[in-house]
Amino acid sequence: MFKTRLLSGIVLVILAFLFIVSGGTVLLASTLVISCIGMFELYRVYKVERSPIAFAGYLAAVLFYANLKWNFIPDILMLVLGFLIVLMFLYVFSYPKYKADQVMAVFFGMFYVAAMLSYVYQIRTLDRGLYLAFLVFFCSWGCDTCAYCVGMLIGKHKMSPKLSPKKSIEGAVGGILGAALLTALYCFIFRSQMEMQKGEILVLAVIAAVAAFISMIGDLCASAIKRNYDIKDYGHLIPGHGGILDRFDSMIITAPIIYYLALYFM
Repeated sequence: MFKTRLLSGIVLVILAFLFIVSGGTVLLASTLVISCIGMFELYRVYKVERSPIAFAGYLAAVLFYANLKWNFIPDILMLVLGFLIVLMFLYVFSYPKYKADQVMAVFFGMFYVAAMLSYVYQIRTLDRGLYLAFLVFFCSWGCDTCAYCVGMLIGKHKMSPKLSPKKSIEGAVGGILGAALLTALYCFIFRSQMEMQKGEILVLAVIAAVAAFISMIGDLCASAIKRNYDIKDYGHLIPGHGGILDRFDSMIITAPIIYYLALYFM
C-alpha cells in the first residue's frame, strides 16, 4: 500500500507541475476536469451523480470556468442565481423524485469543488503567478506530510477525537510550521526569478501558515461528510489515495485563501 501511495503521489506531483507550468488553457481545462470528477464523487454520496440535477451542476461548472477565460457573463451572480433557479425548476417539476438535501448538495457541490478549485488557475494569472501557484501544494500536500510526520513522532493531544482521531494538535502545529518553512525556502531559492525582497518572503511565509491552518478545515470538512454518510473514500481513481476529493480536499479551501491573501498583501 505504501509503495502504491508513493508512486501515485509522485505521478500527481509531476502532473501538477506540468499543468502549473503550462498555465493558460491547459491549466484551466485540467482544473475543470478535476473539478467535475470531484463533483461527481460528491454527488455520488447523495446518489444523484448521473441525474439531471447533477448535470445542471456540471454545466454550471463549465460555464463558470469558461467565463474565467472569456468573461462573457457581466455579473457572476447571474450564473449563481440562474443555476439555483434551474435546480428549483427541476426539483419542482420532477417532484417527488429528489429530496431537498440532494438539491442543496448539488448547489453546494458546484461552489465547494469547482468554484474553489478554480482559484488554482486564477492564482496562475496573477503577477508571479507561476511561482505563487505552487504555494497551494506547499500549503496543502506539504502541510499534510509535515503534520503526519510530526504527529507520528510526538503527537499526543487529539485535535478532533470524534471526527479524525489520528490527527493531533502537535501534528497540526508541525504542518503549519512546515508549510511556512517550505514556502520561505522555496521563495528564497527563487527570489531573483520572483523579484522578491526579504520582507515579501516573510509575508508569503505568513500567508502559507494561514493557508495551511485553514487547509485543515478543508480536510476535516471532507472527512465530516464521509462520516455523515458512512463511507471510507470518495472514490478509487488515485491508487492508494482514494478519489479526487480524498486527495484535493485541503486544496479546495487553500487555493482561494492564497489567491486573496497574495492579491491584497503582495
